[in-house]
Amino acid sequence: MHAANHWGGSFEIHADSGADESRNMDLDRAALAHSHHLDETQQSWLLGPQSKKEKNKYIDFGCFLCSRKAVKWTLWSVAILLFVVVLPIVIVKAIPKRHKPPPPPDNYTMALHKALMFFNAQKSGRLPKNNGVPWRGNSGLEDGSDALDVKGGLVGGYYDAGDNIKFHFPMAFSMSMLSWTVIEYSHKYKAIGEYEHVRDLIKWGTDYLLRTFNSSASTIDHVYAQVGLAQNGTSTPDDHYCWQRPEDMTYKRPSISVTTGPDLAAEMAAALASASIVFRDDPTYSKKLVNGAATLYKFARDSGKRSSYSRGNQDIAMFYNSTGYYDEYMWGAAWMYYATGNSSYLSLATNRGVPKNAKAFLGIPDLSVLSWDNKLPAAQLLLTRMRIFLNPGYPYEDMLMMYHNVTGLNMCSYLHQFNVFNWTRGGMIQLNHGRPQPLQYAANAAFLASLYADYLEAINVPGWSCGPNYFDSDVLRHFAASQVNYILGKNPQKMSYVVGFGNKYPKRVHHRGASIPKDGKKYSCTGGWKWRDSKNPNPHTVVGAMVAGPDRSDGFKDVRKNYNYTEPTLAGNAGLVAALISLTSSGGSGTVDKNTIFSAIPPLYPISPPPPPPWKP
Repeated sequence: MHAANHWGGSFEIHADSGADESRNMDLDRAALAHSHHLDETQQSWLLGPQSKKEKNKYIDFGCFLCSRKAVKWTLWSVAILLFVVVLPIVIVKAIPKRHKPPPPPDNYTMALHKALMFFNAQKSGRLPKNNGVPWRGNSGLEDGSDALDVKGGLVGGYYDAGDNIKFHFPMAFSMSMLSWTVIEYSHKYKAIGEYEHVRDLIKWGTDYLLRTFNSSASTIDHVYAQVGLAQNGTSTPDDHYCWQRPEDMTYKRPSISVTTGPDLAAEMAAALASASIVFRDDPTYSKKLVNGAATLYKFARDSGKRSSYSRGNQDIAMFYNSTGYYDEYMWGAAWMYYATGNSSYLSLATNRGVPKNAKAFLGIPDLSVLSWDNKLPAAQLLLTRMRIFLNPGYPYEDMLMMYHNVTGLNMCSYLHQFNVFNWTRGGMIQLNHGRPQPLQYAANAAFLASLYADYLEAINVPGWSCGPNYFDSDVLRHFAASQVNYILGKNPQKMSYVVGFGNKYPKRVHHRGASIPKDGKKYSCTGGWKWRDSKNPNPHTVVGAMVAGPDRSDGFKDVRKNYNYTEPTLAGNAGLVAALISLTSSGGSGTVDKNTIFSAIPPLYPISPPPPPPWKP
């Protein structure tokens, strides 16, 4: 038996081999060691011991040998890579992220913050501690004491203007406008930190409106229309003869109720119904608003009580005379439908008799002007919204299409080039034909134009037609911005007509509370006249009040006694707020909330029936 040969080849050595053969064998051993996978012991047996110096040049990794120099360079390269690339990444990840600061608020947002504060200054009743107007206090706590059918009286609500009367018709319109803006632009209000504030303002108004009739009943026979009065030309102490802070009133403030009032009741219904959408996150309160709105609208539609609320009542007519009520029927019905989903309201809003009596399709320029008296253009836009986003089809489509067409024509009437209305040299549209107090009408038109542009953008429609002419929707935004910019100071007077905004604004506002110092003294009915007649600036700034505005020549007189220039109103500021929130970009680039307003509306089309059961032979 030969010894086992684990490596191959013969190991038999012949004794007679010569020296040359012995040398060849030594060479062959080296070749053998490199041609086979031998461990260190085997190599040393064949090749003999390596020198220590030779051995230290390599590192044995088991499967292969690697030069120590290569390993060292590799390790250094990895270390440098970690230091240069990985370490900065780790450091950057570890540092807390600094979010890019939001852009500074634009002028519209800054003006909006102030415009909302005007409503705080107009509050009547027991004021909350966070009201934010230090020169105002509790007032009108005896209001409604003569209204024996009203539990708790008529305490609360808002004073209308520079006097201390509470007119419910424009007050309700103001709440409707504010609610509409929240429904469309809640994301903007939230972004600029005014969402809770504007909701509080709306609730202050709707809480009061619920007191002006029996809101727990389904049928009523009267509604309170006003608290306080002014009989001009007499010396009887009242809200015009006396110049007093609301906190100091001692004269009688009668509560005026009406037994007919389709315009008033339908407007109040619109206010409560629109607010019910704003407060859907509070189901109990929202339901209370809806029920109150339904009661009011039923009163408004009573066939035996269809004459204007101001007709035959001089205490109302001399201030807020209503010229009709079919526009309020349409406006109120639209809001009632959105709030309840009850199709009977939509049927009424699209009944041919309603727009016919409202003269909606006669092309009368004045009927394209939104105001506390004329809701027609707003109602048509609100119903156009339904056609644009829901498209309910038959039987509503024909009338909704007509409302849509008229809405487009209303927008055309606002453009300078068509000369439907005159314009001042300074760039203000004269929607009330050059009569006093023009700014409220310009602000309302700016809101409608801006909102309609947002509707078009939301459905990816680039513009609209005026006869053969096609206009980009940006034309509407430019119009809206031009009117609001005029109000904020881009006018010949270089004056902001919003008190407290800009460097130059009216200082002698026609406003009792702001013109009398809060100095611990109670000034009598006639004792306040010295403050009324003073040429000094008001001791208090009624922040955010939009005054009545300039004359037809862009002229303005900062005179307290001239209310045609310097008196602000609740309805005027509501339109200003609406225009500002629609134009501001500080709240993000979103257009409108397309869906919230429709959340109570059931599916317009029948749900597809379930598939039939499988056929069985």
